[in-house]
Parts: sequence; structure tokens; C-alpha cells
Amino acid sequence: MSNEALSFAVPGAIALEAIGLSKRFGSFKALDDVSLKVPAGEFHALLGENGAGKSTLVKCLMGFHRADEGAVLLDGREVAVRNPREAQGLGLGMVYQHFTLVPSLTAAENLVIARRDAPAVIDWAAERRRIEAFLDRTPFRVPLDRRVGALSAGERQKLEILKLLYLDQRFMILDEPTSVLTPAEADEILGHLKAMTERGEITVLMITHKFREVQAFADAVTVLRRGRVVGGGRGLSTREMATMMVGEAAATAGASGKAALPERRAMPASVGEPALELAGLFAEDDDGRPALRGVSLKVAAGEIVGIAGVSGNGQGALVETCCGQRPLSSGQMFVNGRDFLPTRRAFDAAGLFVVPEEPLKNAAVAGMSVADNIVFRRFEKPPLSRRGWWLDRRAIRAAGRELMTRFRVASPSPDTPIGALSGGNVQRAVLARELSAEPIAVLIVANPCFGLDFASAAEIRARIVAARNAGAAVLLISEDLDEVLDLSDTVAVISHGQIAYKAPIAEVDRGTIGIHFAGGSEGEQGAPLG
Repeated sequence: MSNEALSFAVPGAIALEAIGLSKRFGSFKALDDVSLKVPAGEFHALLGENGAGKSTLVKCLMGFHRADEGAVLLDGREVAVRNPREAQGLGLGMVYQHFTLVPSLTAAENLVIARRDAPAVIDWAAERRRIEAFLDRTPFRVPLDRRVGALSAGERQKLEILKLLYLDQRFMILDEPTSVLTPAEADEILGHLKAMTERGEITVLMITHKFREVQAFADAVTVLRRGRVVGGGRGLSTREMATMMVGEAAATAGASGKAALPERRAMPASVGEPALELAGLFAEDDDGRPALRGVSLKVAAGEIVGIAGVSGNGQGALVETCCGQRPLSSGQMFVNGRDFLPTRRAFDAAGLFVVPEEPLKNAAVAGMSVADNIVFRRFEKPPLSRRGWWLDRRAIRAAGRELMTRFRVASPSPDTPIGALSGGNVQRAVLARELSAEPIAVLIVANPCFGLDFASAAEIRARIVAARNAGAAVLLISEDLDEVLDLSDTVAVISHGQIAYKAPIAEVDRGTIGIHFAGGSEGEQGAPLG
């Protein structure tokens, strides 16, 4: 049946069913026979760790991706959603984690330009009357004449939802809709949407990691893990949802199917002064909101402290403050007991090395050669320069070639721009720069294997453990919980800019980690859903 033949006699909520959706990207299977049923008028939560397949699933529903296998049904009739425009025509809309509004335009202008039938010449008086009549039927109000850039985060999120209602999108997909909102703003917005589902006006599918919001607003839950549906239903406790999200620990390393890591050297029974200490770090995000709220951690020599957490809970700000890219509001860093201010000379003197997330963006210059990027830490020192300023290009190329060989950086030559390399090879090049120096007192690594293939990820993880075995204090920040559990001696969870949980690896409980991912507490474990 063509999409044109699909019509809804009575305006209202839409039922959606996905049957056996599978999606591959090369050899990687992002979705594996995923089925999901959301009845009309239901508020349904979609849970899962980062990388579980949630985004791929909703992008297939919205027409950004074409599923390799499976079908999508709306109100029991199969539809082909080939692109987001067709999804809009079928009543499917999505509120993305990052705002899609035009900041320089007013709220009213954003609503009008979103329409598929927006006229070339707009009668603003008529449009204003139409919008006002529409707002009289909705629970949301925003200042129509104010530019979006001047609206608060809560007002912008309301406007994103209003845009879908204005476009008659009666099946709403919400991707982390409260990530930038205060709890009061979140409760207000989700409460209004919940009431609309109960009146049969809309259906909601919400991607979230916040169990409190799931319990307060969701009728039912589906949980994805590694591209498959692993559970769901109604009446689930926080503990049950957390266990579904993160799974049970593998009985042995071999059972996980992962490459073996180097054997760990035992940590000293008694540890003296920490090699790295973060003492009460506070920092703000780009909008002036709190990003770090008193983060304190100690990392000993020969120890890996892994920080796990859902994206957007302060991990980026933590790495940026440690690198000197984001100013601290208050707090101090200490390396080997000495006050540390993150400047280039201080990094060199302290033996502190950093492999940040997205190295091509944060740790390399795309247009410069691989060799130049590899020697950034020591280009002014002999034998790469004379008198501290005269660069020896031949020596730089030779040093680059030697490290490219040691770290298996695949590149046509040392002179190739690093931006032309694959993500795995850029990561290897940055590792070559940061791990080739001696001694390494402190190593800070953020999402080191994000987007890399299995072989590259295994190699990089092995190098991190090798640095730890050589005596480095390693602070690992990763959104991959399995990676944190595989590599760490001590595990911490960051939530809402704070360290919410910390335990030695031998005492770590995955279910408890899952609860703290969502900002919960042990006392919430038995609270029922809905």
C-alpha cells in the first residue's frame, strides 16, 4: 500500500509497530531483528546504553536510514518511510537531543518556516492569528516575538514540541528531551505530554536514561542492548531496568568475546600520595550552567580509575578542564602533590599526557602532516630543532616515520595531512605522540575507542593497560561501560556533573552502576514503574 493511500479518519494518536528491523553499516550490525510495539496514546520509554542501537532505530523510523530488513506499521498498515519529509507527512515527528531551531528567527517565524506548505510570500498577520488559535488548544506557551537565541532552554524545548504539534505530528519521538532542563522544567513538559497521551491526542516514544522520569511518566518500556531487544514491559523496578540495560558481568574474559588484555601488575598494597588529584572541581558549560559540581578524585601511580556515565553528564567538561580548554570556577588539580595549572610547559614538566575525545577535533590539526602532529609535544627540542626554533624537517619526518611504524599508523607518507586518515589511524597517531614519551606520570584518556573497529580498539586498550603497568596513573573517561569495567582498577560514575558512585573493581555491581547512570540511588531499586 502506498503512503498516499494511508489516511486517518479521526485526528488523534497514532499506533506504531516495528517488525524485525535490522540495519548494517558495513560489517557492523547496528540493529538485529528489533521489534517494537507502541499502541496509540501510549507514553513509551526506549532505554539502553550509549551504542545500544536506540538512535539507529529511531532514524530508521524517521527515514534517515533505510532498514535492511523488516517493516514499519502505522495503525496496523505497512508504510515505507524513505526520508524525514515522508515521515512528517505520515504524522511522525522527532524532537532531537540538540535544538534544531534557527536562533536568529523568532519563535513564530520558526513555526511557520517548518511547515511544508509555507507560502513564498507570508501574510504575517494571518499567520499570527493562525498560531494564536493553535496555541489556545495546547498546554504550552512561549514568547512568539522573541528570537529563539534569547529563549531559555526550557522555552526552546517547548517550542520544539510546539513545532511538532503545529505540524500535526501525532507520533512524537523524543531524544533525551530533558538533558538541558531543570527537574521542574522537565516535569512540566513531560507532564503536559503525558496528559495529551492520556487524552488520546498523541503517542510518545521517549529515549532516556533517567529512571525517575520513566517511572513518573512512562506506561511501558523497551530496552535495547547491542542492537537487540533484551526486555521491557510494564511494572518494572529500577533494578530490573538497570540490569536489562547493562547486562550481567561475563563469567570470564573469554566469555565476553573480547581480545585479551596484557596481564595487570599488582598495585602496591599501600599507596602514598596520589599521582593525580582532582580537588573540588567546579566549571560551567558554554551557556553558563553548572557542568562540574565539585568533582574530587584521586588516581595512584599504576592505577586506572575509569569514569563511566551517560553522555552529557560532565565528562566533556572534565576533560576540557584537565586540558586547560575550559576554565575552572573553583577547585584545584595536583600532580604528584604539586599544584598543577594546565599549560604546555606544565604538561611537559609534570609528565601529564592527554588523549581527548574526537582527536581530529581536539588534539590534531587536520591540514598539517602526520609527522608534524606526532611531534607537537617536542618539536622545539633537539634533535628536532636547533636553538629551540630552527626546525629540522628531515629529523621531524624521520621521527614521524619511526612512530608511525611503532604504532601502526597507516598513511601514504609522514607528509600526508592527518585529516586524510581514517579515525583509527588518527587515534593511533595521537597515541603515538602521547605514549611515546618517557616517563608518563599521568595519562588522561577520553572515549579512546569510540567508532573504532574491533582490532583497533583492542590494540588501543592494550596500550592503555601497558602504560598503567609501567607506572602511569590513568584517568579513563568512557561512555562504554564494558570498556570501563575491562580496564579499570577503580570505577566511578559521573552524573549531573558529580561523582555519584565509586568502588574498587572487585566490589563493583553493574546494577548499582546502572541506577547511578540515571541519577538514582539504592533506595529507588524496588520502586515500581508507572
